[in-house]
Amino acid sequence: MDIDRLSAEQWSRIEPFVPGGRKGRRGPRSNNRRFVEALVWMARSGGRWRDLPEGYGNYQTVKRRYYRWIEMGVLESLFEALAREADLDWVSIDSTSIRAQPQAAGARRKKGGADAQGLGRSRGGLGTKIHAVVDALGLPVRFVLAPGHRGDVIYGKELLHGLNPSHVIADRAYDAEHFHDTILDAGAVPVIPPRPGRRRPHVCNWGLYKERNLVERFFAKLKQFRRVATQYDKLLVNFRGFVIIAAIAIWLK
Repeated sequence: MDIDRLSAEQWSRIEPFVPGGRKGRRGPRSNNRRFVEALVWMARSGGRWRDLPEGYGNYQTVKRRYYRWIEMGVLESLFEALAREADLDWVSIDSTSIRAQPQAAGARRKKGGADAQGLGRSRGGLGTKIHAVVDALGLPVRFVLAPGHRGDVIYGKELLHGLNPSHVIADRAYDAEHFHDTILDAGAVPVIPPRPGRRRPHVCNWGLYKERNLVERFFAKLKQFRRVATQYDKLLVNFRGFVIIAAIAIWLK
């Protein structure tokens, strides 16, 4: 996808789910397409709001509207609309760590303080984990963002809730009895290599397991968006917004 422009076909896929911009007595109240393109530019470039090119409008107006869309759940709705097209013949799940810059710390108490930041200290320092599930084509279906020090399997059930894949592919970090049971209860087959030393290792379809590379390739695409590859936002909800924007752009590519 072009770094800062949506084609007519790309825009037509999400326009029905974008609020506002309808014609009034004096014409459209807002240029939704330009606004979405501004958000893609921000996510891709990793720039500060004040670096937004003038062609996208006043950066303060764009910034305020971005926060308003987060509160309204608009970005989530756009992503979910695209994700309904997912090929769930099988899904792959995994996580990737995002390191936070120093300015991402220190959220004000009235904004929720440390609890609203989603940061955790791991071997590489403060950061957040993006837990994701992708479909059989490597396209994102769902995200969970959590502190970087927490394990992967904790969020497996939340990622799969409501999905109906035939197989669930994951690495050894997800080899836990309770997660195997979660997958089986969902009517799917787990494709997870057993941990070394397991007394009763589960059977793993090694041929299908090769498809796990799809989730790794998705994370590689996701981190091409610089505002996602490094966390600058103090609040997790604002950072998640850019993750969703990047996921939407990947769907539209």
